[in-house]
Amino acid sequence: MEAFLMDLYPRFSNLDFICFSEAFEVVVRHAKNYTNTMFRNQYSSMAPQTFKFVGKFFTDVSLYILGSDIHVNDMVNELFDSLFPVIYSHLINPGFPEVSLEMAECLRGARRNLQAFGHYPKIIMTQMSKSLQTTRVFLQALNLGIEVINTTDHLKFSKDCGRMLLKMWYCSYCQGLAMAKPCAGHCSSVMQGCLANVVEIDKYWREYISSLEELVKGMYRIYDMEHVLLSLFTLIRDAILHVQKNGGKLTATIGKLCAHPQQRQYRSAYYPEEFFIDKRVLKVAHVEHEETLSSRRRELIAKLRSQSDFYSALPGYICSHSPVVENDTFCWNGQEIVERYSPKMMKNGTKGQASSHDVKMKSLEPIISQIIDKLKHVNQILKSMAILRRASEKNREEDLASGDCDDEDDCNRGSGDDGLRVKNQLRFLAELAYDLEVDEAPLNKQLLNQQSKEGKSVKSLGSENSMLGLLAGILLYVLCFFVLVH
Repeated sequence: MEAFLMDLYPRFSNLDFICFSEAFEVVVRHAKNYTNTMFRNQYSSMAPQTFKFVGKFFTDVSLYILGSDIHVNDMVNELFDSLFPVIYSHLINPGFPEVSLEMAECLRGARRNLQAFGHYPKIIMTQMSKSLQTTRVFLQALNLGIEVINTTDHLKFSKDCGRMLLKMWYCSYCQGLAMAKPCAGHCSSVMQGCLANVVEIDKYWREYISSLEELVKGMYRIYDMEHVLLSLFTLIRDAILHVQKNGGKLTATIGKLCAHPQQRQYRSAYYPEEFFIDKRVLKVAHVEHEETLSSRRRELIAKLRSQSDFYSALPGYICSHSPVVENDTFCWNGQEIVERYSPKMMKNGTKGQASSHDVKMKSLEPIISQIIDKLKHVNQILKSMAILRRASEKNREEDLASGDCDDEDDCNRGSGDDGLRVKNQLRFLAELAYDLEVDEAPLNKQLLNQQSKEGKSVKSLGSENSMLGLLAGILLYVLCFFVLVH
């Protein structure tokens, strides 16, 4: 079957679109760079000590999306646990001697009990849990979609099917009828029998695309990884401000919990020069919505939707792209030239082909049963995610109506006040000319490099003359966009 289909449908030799792995790396690296730049510009004295904690945090984010068992709450807690001793010694008590390991551990433990960062860690946990879990499920579903395409693409025709194809395409030559073409109806009947097992996937494939589309439609605000990660630094900054404003209370309490000799304590009234924010920092150029990650995601789902009938239409597609006589007159029926071919109308699938005389039907092949079971499983997961999101949205609307929203679900949140908000969607270009490794470079320099590429347009996929190639290409495109290639 593979060789037969490969002759009919030439595959894409390359993908002209940007590789998904590069784009995913852009999101994570920009989020990390925004956070590091915030520390560098606003808390320069302690910035070098925070970089390693920020780096580990975003590494954990990448691993979680790829399927790691890391829990989102644990990675957020670890970030703030690690930052608190540094913040305490540099901002709350700047005259405090170097923190010992014992003191650092005490501060880490006290951070949670005292809720030193207020409600901000909880807000971050909520937003990241929803956005990263949605992205993770999306990637799992895409992995399965690629598996389905690749598996069905490599199925082999049965011996019965092979014999019928031989009779249909070549037996006319044995009778000296080299110019004879198969009847379109006969071709359709043979291909329906040959692909009856594959067509059984159709129902679950349609449901898969529909469920995936619903998931994508819900990937916005706190369900959109891009939105959450690229505005994360503002929440971390606000959490640090909360610590500074409550420095006096924290110092007194920590002095009792973590008894330590110290020279003298500075109260929360101490605000170093770096505390004040330069409003010129972290401004980005306007980003067109049609070039954002979310718009690309919707565009690809639209293309997948156009192929939702792929498996049911496959027999007809093969015959329509083969040399057959469309009106079924004076054509080859597998045995002889007939004046008119009158096929028996049958439905697609194994049940519809039970009475076919062209190809003897057997029970569903094990590999097809496995594919169907996997599609059922992922469809159930996608539906569960949609149900949870709708329930969350309903609760959020009720909170907004009652005035009880506490920002945990990003209710009308204007994160990044005072003109500091960074655009939460990036422009993804066909060529990523700016350096992804410049974690220590000023953010405005990175953004200038990025803006210099704004004139470049995204290339098209090229010819769409292959249904199998198109589907595999689309799915591989989406997967590459979010998954870091190992």
